[in-house]
Amino acid sequence: MRELVVLGTASQVPTRSRNHNGYLLRWDGAGLLFDPGEGTQRQMTFAGVAPSGITRICLTHVHGDHCYGLPGVLSRMVLDGVQHPVDLHYPAEGESVVRALVGLATPGLDLRLHPHAEAGPVADGLVVEPLRHRVAAFGYRLVEPDGRTLLPDRLAAAGIAGPAVGELQRTGRSGRVRLADVSVPRRGQRVAVVMDTAPCAGAEALADGADLLLAECTFADEDAALAAEHLHLTAGQAGALAAGAGARALVLTHFSGRYEDLEPLAVQARATAGAATVRLARDLDRIALPRRRATP
Repeated sequence: MRELVVLGTASQVPTRSRNHNGYLLRWDGAGLLFDPGEGTQRQMTFAGVAPSGITRICLTHVHGDHCYGLPGVLSRMVLDGVQHPVDLHYPAEGESVVRALVGLATPGLDLRLHPHAEAGPVADGLVVEPLRHRVAAFGYRLVEPDGRTLLPDRLAAAGIAGPAVGELQRTGRSGRVRLADVSVPRRGQRVAVVMDTAPCAGAEALADGADLLLAECTFADEDAALAAEHLHLTAGQAGALAAGAGARALVLTHFSGRYEDLEPLAVQARATAGAATVRLARDLDRIALPRRRATP
């Protein structure tokens, strides 16, 4: 199963209908929790997802609305008897804050800390890029390797069935039949998480060719001066980011509490998003990843 579970969509101040940030990416057997703000543990209960499914936690930066829910989530995992290791990624500049938050959690979890200070891979298939914000901030990009899609008609014509299919996938050949003979290239899926930032090269690198781009959209276009002052994106800038990067789906989040009606932000993002589909994230949404592209 691959889906994005939205746990919260508010920026600095939560509202009656929007909790602080929190996003759980369910990726096959892994669970990547991004930016657990206050209330994330409770939001997971409402969403029907278990903290025990978290295998990796990624903080874009250490502003409170992106990390103050961390001690509660970690403590809940201890309470639930989680035995597997959990990796925690965060900007090295935020070390003291992260240590303090982790120190508040109930001990007993095999938590492995991974600070980063520059762009590059931080885990298998997971890359970070610097963003432009008031404190050190990094976005995340999860990339699945390209592969191949088997074609049932070609398999049948070649007489490949049962265990021979597994052999073909493992070794690239079954008898005289090559994997390339019965399949077509398949592009791996790519997910990008771009939180608090002004427009920057790092955001563009993260979003490049993304199947799903989760991007902050703190301000409406008419409040561009506020966005520039606080180093955030407007709706139109988020849309332009998706269009310039060739992203397939843009999910907007991290909304200022000044906007009760979010539809105008979606309209502004769609006006600049090009071919990308645009949707507003709502608390407790479950968003399926787009189907894989046919070729790299």
